[in-house]
Amino acid sequence: MDVRIISREIIKPSSSTPDHLRTYKLSGLDQKIIKGHIPIVFFYSTASKSCEGLKKSLSEILTHYYPLAGRLKDYLSIDCDDSGVSFVEARVACNMSDVLKQPEIDPQEQLLPCNLKELLTSRSILAVQVSYFDCGGVAICLFFSHVCVDATAAANFIKSWAAISACGGIDFTVKDVIFDCTSVFPPIDDTVIPENTYTEDILYSLKENVRRRFLLDGSKISALQEKIGNRPTRFEAVFALMLGAITAGQREGNGFTATFPVNLRKRINLPIPEQCLGNIHTIVQTNWSREETTNYGKLTAKVRELIKMVNGEYVKKASPNGWLLRKDIDKIRDGMLFMISSWCTLPLYETDFGWGKPTVVVPLGRLKSGNHVAVILLDTGNDKGIEAWVSMSKEAMDKFEQDSSVIAYATFI
Repeated sequence: MDVRIISREIIKPSSSTPDHLRTYKLSGLDQKIIKGHIPIVFFYSTASKSCEGLKKSLSEILTHYYPLAGRLKDYLSIDCDDSGVSFVEARVACNMSDVLKQPEIDPQEQLLPCNLKELLTSRSILAVQVSYFDCGGVAICLFFSHVCVDATAAANFIKSWAAISACGGIDFTVKDVIFDCTSVFPPIDDTVIPENTYTEDILYSLKENVRRRFLLDGSKISALQEKIGNRPTRFEAVFALMLGAITAGQREGNGFTATFPVNLRKRINLPIPEQCLGNIHTIVQTNWSREETTNYGKLTAKVRELIKMVNGEYVKKASPNGWLLRKDIDKIRDGMLFMISSWCTLPLYETDFGWGKPTVVVPLGRLKSGNHVAVILLDTGNDKGIEAWVSMSKEAMDKFEQDSSVIAYATFI
């Protein structure tokens, strides 16, 4: 795919950040994934060729989300100095359909405004690229540093930016976005962070392994829930299906480690605004025997209990060790780690910059080679269906696609 950069500029907040708001403090949960990243691409079939409206609305929303225009100062804070967000425009010498029909969606990684090393080196929190296709379609890629943004915070920012771009208004103020999370999750001494940080440099890559997009329509998910019994949620049912199929394809190993994030915004009794920045979630991590993964009923019941135990008291006790640390990853590097993250309920397919809803929303990033598996779930926007973006080794993917349960309930698209 031929991608040609046609312009680069820095977009700054429309209003300067006051001096008393210059420092944004990082919480203990922020610090533990300071090297992480969240790249998301939105594809639109028809859009205006002009980016001036997007730039203006981005400048306006950055006034509310001013830490995103700052720079990481150290492992304790962001300097909200209004340095701005890199905004790249590019032209792609092909039709959008040519990119979307690729089984592994590899070409989409060329739509990133920068690579991860550049994002980390510049200490930026956000970069954006708008790419124009020959057919008239447009892709908008937002590349977030995970330093103060989790999936919920990213979705809230995107929704608000789109609202300003489409109709010029939002229904919240800065106080809804900026919340002192250190009062809930105290920061850790910054001298210990580099050694213990959750290390995506070990697990994640944009170049290795394969990734596929599977569709589970609402009727198939309902049938799966009915088969399992005991009213599992959509997430619990899809979790069981995915883990069961993946472990069935493993030749060796009796145990598996599985992790998934749980949003804390509505699970702890604290006045945390829904719109606020921050990594306000914890990671649930547990081990599974091979026997457990073959029984969907027991598997979904265990997942439900794991989620249920995440409350204020749990977070208080677990926050110092609530994330995978380097020592944990070293232990499981040669085993299988199953990481699943649900972005369901996040209104990503409702993102309208004034061009209508996106055709496809793509979360980028894959695992490095090995036995690790990563799954991101998104709502399809209709029929209570779910899209599953699955990343694993090619050998494991070949087996996964032939699993009878996957064939029965999911469709490769």
